[in-house]
Amino acid sequence: MRDEANRPEDLRTRTKRFALRVIRLYSALPKTTEAQVMGKQLLRSGTSVGAHYNPYSGKVLGKSAFLRVCVALANSVVAENICKKLLKMDKKLI
Repeated sequence: MRDEANRPEDLRTRTKRFALRVIRLYSALPKTTEAQVMGKQLLRSGTSVGAHYNPYSGKVLGKSAFLRVCVALANSVVAENICKKLLKMDKKLI
């Protein structure tokens, strides 16, 4: 049995921290057109993960709630792919 000190972070907390990290990353990107276009997409997808997940955390999921959680998962995959593309675009971006 795990004690409180070893308990994994709550997913709600993790999605909030993820959104804040995405915002900081976007702020740190250069002001080039390429970086800003990719950064804005990252900002949209990265911050929507928590927005789609949080209303249903800890509750019994119905059909529409399940679909929102699926959208949150899809947005997290999009955000991951954009980060990978930013890294490949130019080593100077990040």
